[in-house]
Amino acid sequence: MKSPLNCGGIFDIETKSKRLEELEQAAQNPGIWNDHQEMQKINREKTLLERSVLGWKQLNSQVEDALVLLEMAKEAEDEATFSDVKSEILSIEKTVKELELKSLLSGETDANSSYLSVNSGAGGTEACDWAGMLMRMYLRYAEDHGYKVEILSLSEGEEAGIKSATLLIEGPYAYGHLKAEGGVHRLVRISPFDSNARRHTSFASVAAWPEVDEDIDVEIRDEDIRIDTYRAGGAGGQHINKTDSAVRITHEPSGIVVQCQNQRSQHANKDKAMKMLKAALYELEMEKRQAEKDKLEGEKKANEWGSQIRSYVLHPYQMVKDHRTNFESGTPQAVLDGDLDEFIESYLKSQALSQTQ
Repeated sequence: MKSPLNCGGIFDIETKSKRLEELEQAAQNPGIWNDHQEMQKINREKTLLERSVLGWKQLNSQVEDALVLLEMAKEAEDEATFSDVKSEILSIEKTVKELELKSLLSGETDANSSYLSVNSGAGGTEACDWAGMLMRMYLRYAEDHGYKVEILSLSEGEEAGIKSATLLIEGPYAYGHLKAEGGVHRLVRISPFDSNARRHTSFASVAAWPEVDEDIDVEIRDEDIRIDTYRAGGAGGQHINKTDSAVRITHEPSGIVVQCQNQRSQHANKDKAMKMLKAALYELEMEKRQAEKDKLEGEKKANEWGSQIRSYVLHPYQMVKDHRTNFESGTPQAVLDGDLDEFIESYLKSQALSQTQ
């Protein structure tokens, strides 16, 4: 039966299917079986393409089933079957929405896993507590989407929350989604730490950058970096190493600082931190190129501390608002529990729209 859908071009399924065939042939080449990195690269790309093509095939199958049900309902004039058709249509709409969102994730590193850092702003305990709430939000988001999370570094607040944390969130398109979270997040609430129950405003910054492949060429000169070792502070739980093997690397020219403390040895922490630095420098280069492009197009995007991307208001009313897209939610607790999909989707759509204008 010919596919009832004729919008395959939107998702470029023909090109993806052809590329999938090429990768399957390449994987059969004995010449690369001993090249572990190359096989990993092929298998990773195959997995992503298989998910995309399979999603399209499932959508076609759903539409075909719905058409058959509709014909049956019309012939039998059966209300129960019409009800089944309506349910199938709702399922189709959900599948189309998911495929549409994936079609927006076409950036060079969108399919990669993501590093994510959370840093508290000025404000002591209040700001640290807010940063801790944000970290929990992203852990819940990752859990809901089947992502694996590794806590690479964690600095706890003196009384509550965290001063900073860096996570590695592993899974298909983790960076493509989490890049929407980069910027300053603002919280307005009645402070649980204020005996006079006054309203407080707190800030925390979030940064996301993609994990990059080993074969991406990023030059890091020995004379440009400073490596410090230290003992991880705070309780930290089972994830955090308590020895002096924690490693902090500072890249002097860019000012980028990365640290890792969860591995069992100083050598392993250094290797992990160098990988993080490489990824951060790669992302910095991509940002510079985008900034040059934006400048040519007459567009200026602020990303300084005073430029909040999102506000979470818990008092005197309940609302979360993204200032880039004006998308709002009246259920902040659900958002803080990791329900970020609509915010991320609205951001990705706005970015795609701005690129076409």
